[in-house]
Amino acid sequence: MSLSPLPLDVRLMNATAGVLFAGVFLFALAALLGWAARHPAFDIRAIVVDGEVTHNNAVTLRANVAPRLRGNFFTIDLKDVRVAFEAVPWVRRAFVRREFPYRLHVTLEEFQPVALWARDDTDVDARLIDRTGVLFDANLGDVDVDALPRLWGPPQRAAEILATLGALRPVFAPLDAELVGLDLTERGQWRAELDNGGRIELGRGEAAELIERSRRFVATAPQVAARYHRSADAIEAADLRYPRAYALRLKGVTTVSAALPSRKGPAPQPQTKRNG
Repeated sequence: MSLSPLPLDVRLMNATAGVLFAGVFLFALAALLGWAARHPAFDIRAIVVDGEVTHNNAVTLRANVAPRLRGNFFTIDLKDVRVAFEAVPWVRRAFVRREFPYRLHVTLEEFQPVALWARDDTDVDARLIDRTGVLFDANLGDVDVDALPRLWGPPQRAAEILATLGALRPVFAPLDAELVGLDLTERGQWRAELDNGGRIELGRGEAAELIERSRRFVATAPQVAARYHRSADAIEAADLRYPRAYALRLKGVTTVSAALPSRKGPAPQPQTKRNG
């Protein structure tokens, strides 16, 4: 036995009732949310911070973040909270979540400085480089900058310069000298600095080319220094930009004997040139 369809007026009444019910429900929901948005019971009363907090404390975080927070548990924008925390010195990333009914939980990830970004040791605008190659500003007094290598070059190539330093350091290890500085000039010339103050002109090229030149130099420089009764620690300067040779200057080594000053001025410091 088939059921006959409901009359049109009954169907219209049912549809109207459904619409009215949905409208009342939405209105009640909006009123409830409005009440919750204004009720002091849901004000943010606590912010739990964990993670990497070596360079920050509760006072610093409160002073930097609290004035920028707007809203309560339901209305606060977590993106704004994240941005506020990431504006604090040393904070690399912040992860924020709500904890009902009135608390925020923030996990911080700090920058890990691995190098100093400075033109020279007197650069007052020095910055720091994170392990990922990101430049950031921080209080240099919080870091032992003397223990960090110094890098310089186009800021957009900071990550590349950091990676090149990491690739070159093991190459110079046989000299019992540590690479403590690396510069990339605007013209694309690479220049390295040893911990004894020695300067190494590496020339142009990719990391692989710099490594190959450096290996040839490291393999023979101690032998050249030994001829003058010097160790590799006496390297004052070297120029590796020659195709199959390099120029080397050693501390305390000269081929000029003592004599009266020339009218043309003092003689230049001679260099030892080694064929590669």
